[in-house]
Amino acid sequence: MTLTVHPTAIVDDGAQIGSGSRIWHWAHVCAGARIGTGCSLGQNVFVGNDVIIGNNVKIQNNVSVYDAVRLEDDVFCGPSMVFTNVYNPRSAITRKDQYRPTLVRRGATLGANCTIVCGSTIGEHAFIGAGAVVKSDVPPYAMMVGVPARRRGWMCRCGIQLRGKGAIACACGARYMIDDTTCTPQ
Repeated sequence: MTLTVHPTAIVDDGAQIGSGSRIWHWAHVCAGARIGTGCSLGQNVFVGNDVIIGNNVKIQNNVSVYDAVRLEDDVFCGPSMVFTNVYNPRSAITRKDQYRPTLVRRGATLGANCTIVCGSTIGEHAFIGAGAVVKSDVPPYAMMVGVPARRRGWMCRCGIQLRGKGAIACACGARYMIDDTTCTPQ
């Protein structure tokens, strides 16, 4: 598998991009970025210098992945979703020394137009609904919706909503133990 970079994309010297990844129209990958294998960066995607992106990550059109963001393997970033990296930005005050790290764990989905406020960790296989605003950590497998985002259920790693409590089996065959605060794969 070879790396594919559209002629309009800019990949700065020093950027590390794995085989089989695709960089589409008008994207910009900065020199310090590290991107895994089999990734897709859509049209108009920006990836900062202090960014690590795992394998098989899909970043849809118009997403900026700013410094201090880490995306583990199999993360999906929906169109026009937003990451921040400074909690209280001001144009006249430089706060690059105040970047708050954001970590998105393996298999998480970040829906279209959602916002992830810096300093948050999104748990494995969590599902952030379109337009949600996440201001704090999200547990693994949580389904988060609204402004501010609140947990409205649990999601299987296959993307189907899980219903009920106790021992639950998804249609895909995966099994979970669910209580009021956690969803644990079995």
